[in-house]
Amino acid sequence: MEKNTKYKFWPLILTFLIVVVDQITKALVVKYIPPYTIGAQFFGDFLRIIHVSNTGVAFSVGSNWTETARHLLFSLMPLVVIALVMVVYFRNKSWTKLQCWAIMGIVGGGLGNLVDRFFRKEGVVDFIDVKFYGLFGLERWPTFNVADSAVVVCGILLIISFIVLTIQDERKKKENN
Repeated sequence: MEKNTKYKFWPLILTFLIVVVDQITKALVVKYIPPYTIGAQFFGDFLRIIHVSNTGVAFSVGSNWTETARHLLFSLMPLVVIALVMVVYFRNKSWTKLQCWAIMGIVGGGLGNLVDRFFRKEGVVDFIDVKFYGLFGLERWPTFNVADSAVVVCGILLIISFIVLTIQDERKKKENN
C-alpha cells in the first residue's frame, strides 16, 4: 500500500468515534430525559441538555413534509452523497492530512445522523440547547447533537484549510514571477 493511501485510513478512526459517541449520547438522552423536557442546565440557562427529535434537517426544514419525501431527501440522498464523498476521498491524491481528517469528521457526523434517520422513527435526536441572546432573531440556537457539531467543526476546518492553501499558492505564484 502506498504511503499516500495509508494516511487516508487513519482518519476513519475519527469517523467511527464520532458515530459511536453520537449514538451513545443520544441513547443516554433517550433513556434518561423524557421527550421535550430539560434534563440539565449549566451556567444559568446558557447551556441545556434537552430531549427533542427532528424529522427534518437543519433548523427543522422539511419536518412537515411527507414521510416518503423526507426519506428520499434526508436519508437516501445523503447516503449516496456520503458514498460519493468516500470514493472521491480515496481517489484524490492531493488532500492534506488536515483535509483528510476534516472530511472523515464530516462523514462521521453525516453517518451519525443517518443512523437515527434509518433506525429511529421519531427522527434525529437533538439535545444540546444553547442560549443565543437574540442574535439573528434567535433567543436560543436550534438544538443540535454530537454529529451536527462534528459536521460544523470539521466543515469549518476544511474551509480554512482550502483558504490557507489558496493563499500559499498565490504567494508562491508571486514569488516565482
